[in-house]
Amino acid sequence: METETVATEEEKRIPADLGRRRSERIKEWLVEKFILLNAMVAIGAIVLIFVFVGKEALPVFTSPEVKEEASLSEFFLPQKYSPEKSPDFIWQPVSERPKYSIIPLIVGTLKATLVAMLFAAPLGVAAAIYTSEFAPGWVKETIKPIIELLAGIPSVVLGFFALIVLASMIQSIFDFTFRLNAVNAGIALGLAVIPIIYTVSEDALNAVPRQYREASLALGATRWQTAWTVALPAALPGVFAGMVLGFGRAVGETMIVLMASGNAAIISWNLGESIRALSASIAAELGEVVFGSAHYHALFFLGALLFMVTFIINLSGAAYVERLRLKLTGGKG
Repeated sequence: METETVATEEEKRIPADLGRRRSERIKEWLVEKFILLNAMVAIGAIVLIFVFVGKEALPVFTSPEVKEEASLSEFFLPQKYSPEKSPDFIWQPVSERPKYSIIPLIVGTLKATLVAMLFAAPLGVAAAIYTSEFAPGWVKETIKPIIELLAGIPSVVLGFFALIVLASMIQSIFDFTFRLNAVNAGIALGLAVIPIIYTVSEDALNAVPRQYREASLALGATRWQTAWTVALPAALPGVFAGMVLGFGRAVGETMIVLMASGNAAIISWNLGESIRALSASIAAELGEVVFGSAHYHALFFLGALLFMVTFIINLSGAAYVERLRLKLTGGKG
């Protein structure tokens, strides 16, 4: 009798288990499709942005009217309206004879980005090494949130700080002629880039197996030697990825360079002179440009150029990081 009762209970439990498993599979399928839908929406939005920017930049190549005023060749070559004795690269889209050379904008962007990376990369990586390898627990829990808090500060606040406070300090220290210059903009950019480099680098260092450090210490190496010759090389792909992300952020940053650079579209490798970046030109001019004009399409060409540059940087960086990872791991996937 007891055997029949147990069998009956088992028979009742089996359909209940099947129903619960079926319900869990349905929920899992719904969650999976919801995540897929969100990913497709994000990808679709990015593609639509690319299409829109490309469509508005296309008349630079196809429209006779736009090509006559803003020839693509003049974007990269000296202007035909420049004095014969001193041909120059000029970005002066609002004038009796508009000039659209983007070379000064590219030079300004590179100068600010170079200063930003020279300032942010050593600080970000050094801070990551310290908190990962040397700092006590309470120090790490204090430093890490403070550095990552920089990522939450709006770029306009950093630009305001650079405009009001940092510019005067840098001018007095380096005796620059201009308050707003490439160094000022680059250091302010570096403040925005440090959290990216620090976070990615620290995660990469923490991912290095503990056995590597223990083996190095057991062989008589100091903690600093272990960090420099064992942990950092093992985490190098992640550290380099953080630098690539930081470089991309610096190239595309707008408000900081708009407020802190001086916005002078000149070609000079003197870091103490004012600059004008690609992104700052778009932000400063697009709101007042005549719709459909050569100037309008030239600004969208700048946007498309920024898209391509950041895409190439990220793609090249990812390929190099993967190559570096395979080299360090002996080709193992």
